[in-house]
Amino acid sequence: MSTSVRTILLPCLLLTGLVLAGCQPKAASGQAVLRIASQKGGTKSLLLASHALDGAPYRVEWSEFPSAQALLEALGAGAVDAGAVGDAPFIFAYAAGDKIKAVEATRAAGGGGGTAVLVRAYSPIQSPADRGSIGHYLLLRVLGRAGLTPKDVTLVFLNPGDARAAFTSGAVDAWVTWGSYVGLARLHDHARIVADGQGLLSGIAFEAANDAAIAGKHAELDDFLRRLAQAERWEATHKPEYAAVLARETGLPPDVALYTVSQARGVPIPIDASVTEEERATLHEYLQAGVIPQAPQIEGAFDASFNDAVKP
Repeated sequence: MSTSVRTILLPCLLLTGLVLAGCQPKAASGQAVLRIASQKGGTKSLLLASHALDGAPYRVEWSEFPSAQALLEALGAGAVDAGAVGDAPFIFAYAAGDKIKAVEATRAAGGGGGTAVLVRAYSPIQSPADRGSIGHYLLLRVLGRAGLTPKDVTLVFLNPGDARAAFTSGAVDAWVTWGSYVGLARLHDHARIVADGQGLLSGIAFEAANDAAIAGKHAELDDFLRRLAQAERWEATHKPEYAAVLARETGLPPDVALYTVSQARGVPIPIDASVTEEERATLHEYLQAGVIPQAPQIEGAFDASFNDAVKP
C-alpha cells in the first residue's frame, strides 16, 4: 500500500459576490411564486420535459447552480425556497446549523453509483489504495475501505469548472465528482472510474426547503412536490425525452446528457424511520471523522408532512 501523499480534487464553490438570477419573488397579479433551485439544470429540465408543472397555480422562478454546496448555501440564506441535493451534503449543511429540512426523498435504483472517483485514461492508478480520494462522505468511506486516512492524500477544493481543467491538465491525480461531470470526463476526456458510491452511498437524494418557505408556502410546496414525484416516475420510461431537454437547457453534448439521465434521479419514497436511520449513520460518519464538532438531533432534519405528495 502506498503511503505517499497524493493530490485529489473535491467539489466546492465559493459564493463571494455571487448574484443569483431570478432569486427574488416577483408578485404578478397576486400569483404565488416558488423559487426553485436546479442543480446543473436537472430539476428544471425534468419538469419541462414531463410538463408536470402545466397548470400549476403559482409561478416557478428557477435558479441554476453547479453544485450542491452552492445550492445549499443559497437555500440556507433564504435566496431560494427549495432545491434537490444529495443526502450527504444536505446532512452536512443541516449539521452546520442551516435552517433547512428535507421535504421529499428519492432513492436511485443504482445506489450511489452516480458519484465516482476518476483518473485519466493512462493513469497507473487502479484502485483507491493506489491513490485515495474523494470528497467528504464518499472520501471517508472509500479511504476507510482502502485502509487509508485523509492524511494519506492532499485535498484540493475547486468549483467543477476549475476542477475539470485541473484534472485534464494533469495538475491533480484524481477527481471525485458526480452526474454530468462524470459523463463529460468519461465520454469526452477518456477518464476511468476507479471507485464509485455503489455500496458506499445510500442513493438517497432530497428535495430540501428552508424553514421560512415551509411555514409560508406549505400549500405551494406540497403541490410542487406532487408534480415533482409525477415527473420522477415519468422519467423512468422517458429518458431520451428528458435527455433532449437537459441538453437544450444546459448546453451539454447529447451523449453526456443521456449518460447523465441514465444515472440520475430515482423513485420517490416517503421520509420515514428507515430514511432517518440511514441519515443518522451519515451524520455519525461525519462526527467520527471530526468533520463536524457535534451532531444535532437528526430528527430535526426532516419534515414528513409532505409524505402524501410522493404517493402515486
